[in-house]
Amino acid sequence: CFLFFRTFARRGVCLSKPHYNALCRHVAPMGSTAKEEMDKFWSKNTRLNRPVSPHVTIYKWSVPMMMSITHRGTGIALSGAISAFAVAALVLPGNYSYYLDLIHSLSVGPYLIGLAKFGIAFPLSYHTYNGIRHLCWDIGKGFKIPDVYRTGYIVLGLSIITSLALVVM
Repeated sequence: CFLFFRTFARRGVCLSKPHYNALCRHVAPMGSTAKEEMDKFWSKNTRLNRPVSPHVTIYKWSVPMMMSITHRGTGIALSGAISAFAVAALVLPGNYSYYLDLIHSLSVGPYLIGLAKFGIAFPLSYHTYNGIRHLCWDIGKGFKIPDVYRTGYIVLGLSIITSLALVVM
C-alpha cells in the first residue's frame, strides 16, 4: 500500500489519512504470509457455513451452459486429434495408403465404420456451427434468451444433419 501511496504522491495527489485508509484497508498486513491469509479465508468460510462456489449442485443445467462446455470440449478434442495425427504422420513409418489398407484389413463392418465417421464428423460440424453462432454474438446479435435457446437447437440440428450426411458419403 505504501507503493500505491507513493505513486499518488509522485503525481502530486495528496491523500488524506481517511482516503489512504479506505484505499489500503483490504491489503494484507506485511507480517502475514500467503498461507496464513489463505487459512484465515477458509476458516472464516467454514465458520460461516458458506458453500464452496461455484458448485455443480447449485446451478440448474441449461442448454446454453451445456453447449458452452461442449464447444470447449470439442475444440480441445479437435486440437488434440489434429496434433496427434500430425505427429503420427511425421513419426510412424509408411504412408497414408499403408494405414488405409490396414484399416480395411480389420474387417470391422459398415456399422462400426459409420459410427467412427460420425464420431469424427459430429465434433467438427458442431464446433464449426457453434463457432459461427459465437461470431454472431461477437457482432452483438442473438443475446436475448429465446434467441440463445433457438440458435442452440439450430446448431444441434444442423450438426446432426451434417454429420449424418458426411457418414453417408
